[in-house]
Amino acid sequence: MDTRVSFDAAQLTRLGMLSCKGDEARAFLHAQLTNDLLDLPPGQARHAGWCSAKGRLLATVLVIPHEQGFLLQLSRDIAAAVARRLALFVLRAKAKVVDDSDAWVQLGIWGPGAEAQLAALALPVPAAPLAVAAAGNARVVRLGSQRFLVAAPAADRERFGGAIPDAGDEAWALEEIRAGRPQVVLATQDQFVPQMVNLERLGGVDFKKGCYPGQEIVARTQYRGVLKRRMVRARVGAQAAAGNDLHAADMPGQACGTVVNAARVAGDGSELLAVVQIASLESGGILRLGAVDGPPLEILPLPYAA
Repeated sequence: MDTRVSFDAAQLTRLGMLSCKGDEARAFLHAQLTNDLLDLPPGQARHAGWCSAKGRLLATVLVIPHEQGFLLQLSRDIAAAVARRLALFVLRAKAKVVDDSDAWVQLGIWGPGAEAQLAALALPVPAAPLAVAAAGNARVVRLGSQRFLVAAPAADRERFGGAIPDAGDEAWALEEIRAGRPQVVLATQDQFVPQMVNLERLGGVDFKKGCYPGQEIVARTQYRGVLKRRMVRARVGAQAAAGNDLHAADMPGQACGTVVNAARVAGDGSELLAVVQIASLESGGILRLGAVDGPPLEILPLPYAA
């Protein structure tokens, strides 16, 4: 009898990687991102966002400490533009921001056998949520109870990617959706304040740190109770994509929400994360994809407190 414990793995080609290095890289990123990086230890990653001056997310990032600085994982379709725009704020700081997406291979590993597979690849297993373990220049981040990110130099692609079956980016995207982790992509840039996509519930916003672009608006949203939209998880019997509109009967003639991320499931359906008007959610009406008579959404639970 085969007693091996199963796992899944995917090469994450839809995700990019920025590097920020230099003597003042930490202070620079601390002043730009929504989370506190001044006390971030080498063995810990953090979720964060980068906002416009109006408090709208230009990127959601996973910040990973690395040699002489940090790696920032984000959607690959915005990586080059974010790197260029972020670099404009460096000014005289001793820091350099580069789109290093081609220099890194990213691998997602998940399932009951994930830890055993890391060991088979001679990689360490981080113990705590968002803990980071180093293996030479590679980094392993625990994203969930049995879900890991491996980021390694591109020269190690065969070792960390080609040696195991690839379930594909779509499978990893589905895992991210089920974890309630939003990913700002090109179609949704500059649309959401961090709380709309539950970034603070993922520990991605520090409301006690100093200023960063859009900080005043983010703080006002938090403390003055002006948030009118929130992110939910849902299933729909049709193909959905980031940026698609949602509609509800209580808001005729206009969209009540926007798909943040979506991934295919068995058949013709999708699971998705979507930012929706709180009033539409509280009305109890049916949310529909694309039009007022579009396919209906089934709201699913998120893995963290609503």
